[in-house]
Amino acid sequence: MANLYDVAYDLENALRSSDEFQGLKQAYEAVMSDESSKRMFEDFRNTQMELQQKQMQGEDITDEEVEKARKTVELVQQDNKISSLMEKEQHLNNVINDISQIITKPLEELYGQDDQQ
Repeated sequence: MANLYDVAYDLENALRSSDEFQGLKQAYEAVMSDESSKRMFEDFRNTQMELQQKQMQGEDITDEEVEKARKTVELVQQDNKISSLMEKEQHLNNVINDISQIITKPLEELYGQDDQQ
């Protein structure tokens, strides 16, 4: 029987060496090496985190905050390096979601049997 933790570490290593991760890493390094892109990206991430934190705490998000977020998104979408990074991040997230579905398939099948009986 396979040790699940060993398999998980193998999966981690496969992810690190995958084309998807390597592409994301290169895109991230390109953004971080350009001072303007880096500053814009960090502002975008900070805005995202602030809004997520407010939502999690049940606080209202003001119209002013929504407008600031919208403008920040527009700015980052105009930066080719950041756009490329976001595209590669989304692609890797899709791969990870697919893997998660594969991993949880035995549980879905097990609990799905209860629905069929």
